[in-house]
Amino acid sequence: MAADKKRGIQTVRDMVISLAVIVLAAGVIYQFIPHDEGKDPVKPVSYDIEVKSARRAAPYPVAAPEGLSKKWRATSVRYTAGQGPEGSRWHLGFMTPDDEYAAVEQSDAKRPERYVRDITQGAEKTARTERIGGTEWVRYEGAKYDALVRKPDADSKASTVVTGTAPFKQLRQLAGALEARKVQVPSTPPSTPSDKAASGQAAG
Repeated sequence: MAADKKRGIQTVRDMVISLAVIVLAAGVIYQFIPHDEGKDPVKPVSYDIEVKSARRAAPYPVAAPEGLSKKWRATSVRYTAGQGPEGSRWHLGFMTPDDEYAAVEQSDAKRPERYVRDITQGAEKTARTERIGGTEWVRYEGAKYDALVRKPDADSKASTVVTGTAPFKQLRQLAGALEARKVQVPSTPPSTPSDKAASGQAAG
């Protein structure tokens, strides 16, 4: 019995020693592997093509920033077409120079207030407004996101929201950089009987 007990103690001790050796070896290997500690963990995305496509497809002028510094890194972009009450939606998300989140959101939803509430994570409308680039924006404040909101008008026909965890100073900067445009897709004129006849003669 004593021999078995001694053998068991030695086995446990050997396991502990082996584990310590493995941990030590792993630490040594890690020290010799090069690490880029200064590498930005955020993976920026390009959105030029998406903006052009959305401006052709959306029923309203699509807003995207121009002239922001490279420290503003786009992280997400999407356009979702819709015909129901939710409307067509445009989203362009950024990480700010301070690593806060800020996004441009647009929709021609039938119920703008509900859309704004959903997209801002429940931010509440305040009595404060801000004049940015000649346009009036309503200030919203919330526990998670703050926002600047521009309601639909005769020109845009869509709610435009700049929202996120970024402070209002950066939300204003993003709102001020926005350019809203719509690309008109040329329509093909209907063919006339004379066109069809000419086409038939050319084929003959």
